[in-house]
Amino acid sequence: MAIDETRLMDFLNRFVGDLGATMAAGNIVVGDRLGLYRALAEGPLRPPELAKRTGTAPRYVEEWLRGQAAGGYVEYDPASGNYSLTDEQAFALTDPDGPVFVPGAFQLALGSLRAEPEIVRAFRSGTGVGWHAHEADVFAGCERFFRPGYTANLISAWLPALDGVQAKLRKGALVADVGCGHGASTVLLAKEYPRSTVVGSDCHAESIVVARKRATEAGLDGKARFEVASAQTFTGGPFDLVTTFDALHDMGDPLGAARHVRERLADGGTWMIVEPFAGTAVGDNLNPVGRIYYSFSTFLCVPNALSQEGGYSLGAQAGEEPIQRIVTDAGFGTFRRVAETPFNIVYEARR
Repeated sequence: MAIDETRLMDFLNRFVGDLGATMAAGNIVVGDRLGLYRALAEGPLRPPELAKRTGTAPRYVEEWLRGQAAGGYVEYDPASGNYSLTDEQAFALTDPDGPVFVPGAFQLALGSLRAEPEIVRAFRSGTGVGWHAHEADVFAGCERFFRPGYTANLISAWLPALDGVQAKLRKGALVADVGCGHGASTVLLAKEYPRSTVVGSDCHAESIVVARKRATEAGLDGKARFEVASAQTFTGGPFDLVTTFDALHDMGDPLGAARHVRERLADGGTWMIVEPFAGTAVGDNLNPVGRIYYSFSTFLCVPNALSQEGGYSLGAQAGEEPIQRIVTDAGFGTFRRVAETPFNIVYEARR
């Protein structure tokens, strides 16, 4: 075997970065749960001061800070011994309701990785692993990962890109938010359009319990309702707008879901489909964002789809063509891409 030393070192450098990032993920979640980032955002601190402020043990905090500084998540001043956050670090690490919130993504990743034994067995058997079989951090982390993107884009960019939908929502519309999870998108819609009623549905009963709590806390009783139901069985309508946020590709029977959405839409109704950003060919997705989505999809999206009836397993990097084919096969008259971000593509389907 002839080894190219330069190529080997390039690969080993990648390995070092990946191993450091893997272990850093746990430390980022620890920093979020213990309030370490939030305390640092208030101003520079030495390790004992940060420990005192957060009610934690100094030696643990000291080691945590050193690792965070080595990874570029915290700043270190050797002259004073202080650690601190830049404005940009604080922006991304401390506000779960802001447009960017990094810890949620790592919480989702850690929760997903706990299913490694089940995923190994699924690789060998070809069977699926249902969404409900995962750790609680998967459900909470999923909301905290996706909610910032919805907060930043749903009201300001995605809905305005749909033909005539905002006017209906302002006047008073009936909306179905299918696969709503913890209800982040449902609550956003109901808060922004108080004359409309939004009905969230999800097949995961525990998530619907959380969604109802979120809506009550937001003062949306009656404006945001929820039911435990799949995308193929949700009730109600006719709906002026149906939404699916990062959910269609997870389904074993997305075609059945698309047909059911069409049946539940009012005349002139719209289906807004938000999916992970992906190119048409595999080669288009061999980049950092594609790597994230393919990796999550191996643990979450494909196993969940394979655990359901229907025969589909699109994965998180399905791309536009399979989504359009499903929508067209379900009988929709029009389909178009209306918006995109580095992480999502938004499609509009109309009867």
